[in-house]
Amino acid sequence: MGLWSFVKGAGKKVFGGGDAAEVSGAALQDELKELGFDAEGLEITVEGDKVKVTGKAASQEMREKVILALGNVEGVAAVEDEVTGGEGEPTFHTVEKGDTLWAISAKTLGNGAHYGKIFEANKPMLSHPDKIYPGQVLRIPTL
Repeated sequence: MGLWSFVKGAGKKVFGGGDAAEVSGAALQDELKELGFDAEGLEITVEGDKVKVTGKAASQEMREKVILALGNVEGVAAVEDEVTGGEGEPTFHTVEKGDTLWAISAKTLGNGAHYGKIFEANKPMLSHPDKIYPGQVLRIPTL
């Protein structure tokens, strides 16, 4: 549980212009459904540009993916995680200019050849290993 920071001006445009005033809990629930995530048992509220998630997640993986899916929406600056149903703290990486999944894998997992594991851990939010952008936050799986 914790507070995760995101780049407010980066991310998927779900709410037109990305104005935080347009972000709603119901619209974010719809985004999770569109991604195919099991958000049953989770409550999503919006306080300004911060999203708060409470409830019980189906798994640690789902908890982490929900945090990332919500945070990687334009207009969201932070996600407050008060979700139970997972063990341990997630490991995230914020993409910087010039990053590749290979470089991120080398830095976080000790071997660039594990980039496919990072790609798989971030599906369906990532559609291709080369389609990452600065400010995007990625889930780093454990080996």
